Amino acid sequence: MSLEVVGAGFGRTGTLSLKVALERLGLGPCYHMLEVHKDPSHAGLWSDAADLEPPDWSTLFEGWGSVVDWPACYFWRELAGHFPTAKVLLSVRDADRWYDSVMATIFRALSREFPEGAPEPMVRQGAMAKKIVVDLTFGGRLDDRAHAIEVYERHNQAVRDAFAGSDRLLEFEAVQGWAPLCAFLGKPVPDEDFPRVNDTASFQQRFAQMAEASEP
Repeated sequence: MSLEVVGAGFGRTGTLSLKVALERLGLGPCYHMLEVHKDPSHAGLWSDAADLEPPDWSTLFEGWGSVVDWPACYFWRELAGHFPTAKVLLSVRDADRWYDSVMATIFRALSREFPEGAPEPMVRQGAMAKKIVVDLTFGGRLDDRAHAIEVYERHNQAVRDAFAGSDRLLEFEAVQGWAPLCAFLGKPVPDEDFPRVNDTASFQQRFAQMAEASEP
């Protein structure tokens, strides 16, 4: 089994909803940052990849049908190149709304220091995410709204440019629902609403539970 879909969109562009949708369409299981929380050994693999020591992508994604969200979206070029038949999904949303959402969720979580004595796997996961998202993607300038939005828009444009004139890329907003996604992937439209999961309140609740679990 080889990856059929590579998600290039940043977190907070509906990536968890997209994960659920892709699995509903038979393109799962879909790898997402949540998988790193389930298998802490992956944190080291992604951290090494950020240090230019990538894993064997085929081995890492053996048994996975698709991938979305950080940390994988940071490596979209490598993944699209390694899986040349995979479709590429660029999930997007309005830049200002994206920034408001990411500041209230991911950036807030990554700004938190784990207490002394926190479980080591959780600390490693946090360190990996900070390295890839905070440092490498945004240069440590999470609070600089103009800079973060510029990084977001530059990333999206780079993906568009890489696949200009190709039918391999779909730029997708979750509010568009099933129709464009299913047409792109050659799948019938399910007789159900498009998934809507992981809103800001849900993310904050899950993060609060994780923070509580990290207390020694």
